[in-house]
Amino acid sequence: MDSRQKQEGSGMDNQQKQGSLIADYGQITLSKNRYHHRIHLLNIIGEIEGHENLGSSSKTSKYEHILPQLAAVEDDEGIDGLMVLLNTVGGDVEAGLAIAEMIASLSKPKVCLVLGGGHSIGVPLAVSGDVTFIVPSATMVVHPIRMNGTVLGVTQNYEYIERMQDRIIEFTSNHCSIKEEELREIMFNTKELTKDIGSVLVGRQAVEVGIIDRMGGIHTAMNCLYDLINAKKNSKIEQYEHLN
Repeated sequence: MDSRQKQEGSGMDNQQKQGSLIADYGQITLSKNRYHHRIHLLNIIGEIEGHENLGSSSKTSKYEHILPQLAAVEDDEGIDGLMVLLNTVGGDVEAGLAIAEMIASLSKPKVCLVLGGGHSIGVPLAVSGDVTFIVPSATMVVHPIRMNGTVLGVTQNYEYIERMQDRIIEFTSNHCSIKEEELREIMFNTKELTKDIGSVLVGRQAVEVGIIDRMGGIHTAMNCLYDLINAKKNSKIEQYEHLN
């Protein structure tokens, strides 16, 4: 087998691996941009699945898949940045918050883009990037924690729910420009949703209130990520030159 055949075979293997990653986990590594940066693309869609399996007919994002992959992104020196695409209805609160904390704590540059929806626990996920974007047609439903199933009406349960709500509000307000009081006001709005409390923010509204940084689609978000990666690489070069 000559070198050309080996390269073609290697290329087919890489394509098959990438196809498997997309099919199994909704993830892929991008590397054909003009800067040759290697960017991990993470797709968070449907419902965030927590400790219980959802039905086979539901689109889900499983935290047991996403958390190890984020750890791998942090550990891999060949990965330059992370792009997160969000279209989620929410889901398990603790699983969603765990993913958001992992994304926010990555040392690699990361950008989040809300497409379609970033509802409920999707709000902390949406703000976990260094810079966040939303397309004009996307919506974000901001509401308090909802509990499914049987809930014992005792003081300890109410206190637990309240503390969890505070964790979500604190994380969100710490990772975007909205103030905690303003976020609570939006979250506990009683005038907008007929059968619930909370608010629906469409595209530009999410930017105007300070939850999302900018309006834009994939082109704008990717260019922003390139800039963040370039800035980080240049700062490392400058630090190295200074030390020498």
